[in-house]
Amino acid sequence: MLRKRIATAACLLPLVVVVVWFNEPVPWLTIFAAIWGVMAALEFYKAVTASGQKVPPLTVFGLLWTLLFIISPLFDYPYLSIILLASALVLPAIWFLLRRYREGAFTGWAWTIVGILYIGWLLSHLVALRELDSGRDWVFFALFVTFASDSAAYFVGSAIGKHHLAPGISSRKTWEGASGGVLGAIGAGLLLVMILDLPVTYMQAIPLSIAVSIFGQLGDLLESLFKRRVGIKDSGKAMPGHGGFLDRMDSVVFAGAFVYYYVVILCNG
Repeated sequence: MLRKRIATAACLLPLVVVVVWFNEPVPWLTIFAAIWGVMAALEFYKAVTASGQKVPPLTVFGLLWTLLFIISPLFDYPYLSIILLASALVLPAIWFLLRRYREGAFTGWAWTIVGILYIGWLLSHLVALRELDSGRDWVFFALFVTFASDSAAYFVGSAIGKHHLAPGISSRKTWEGASGGVLGAIGAGLLLVMILDLPVTYMQAIPLSIAVSIFGQLGDLLESLFKRRVGIKDSGKAMPGHGGFLDRMDSVVFAGAFVYYYVVILCNG
């Protein structure tokens, strides 16, 4: 399993670097995020439907709105996100209310919305981050601090993890692993600030890296909660050693959204 995990990461990381680095003549990160997000959303809706919901979510609608959210930062229209959010809430509600039998309609509506927001809206922040000044460097920071946190948490937890972090959600996550993830994030954050010459001091980089790690681990726990709820171990088998597309974006989307707001609010883009 470890060999598969390392081999898959070795293939994916160069691709991630390329799509983040080049934004012309086409926005490669947006294309990559759109494909990844739609595949993750498909895994999400398949898992929900297979869990035996009386009224399944609107998969096609969810996939389309997920895609629209992800690419929305490319369009310079200030109300686009509000329009997408309002339509994501209202249009499925109309569909479910017009059904002859409405039992279970609310659950189907709620799962449809959750998939769109969890995947489409959150993932759109990485695209929006890339479009900012110094956006390329900030995307690298968000991604690689998260990767370092995940990897350190995995190896430290596997080696010395004894105290369960959230046994009701995931039996594999430990406080030792979580602490190792935070330390790994700090090390990666300091290194990236030096290499990328980001407009933050080392003292600012430490709490920022800690926050990225915490948000990433919260995202990981949330996805574990979702998988427990629908009764699956992994969202898919697309990536040996890592699971599916949804499994590999859980921590990234939360960390990316946090870094985006940090840059916009505190660094002025």
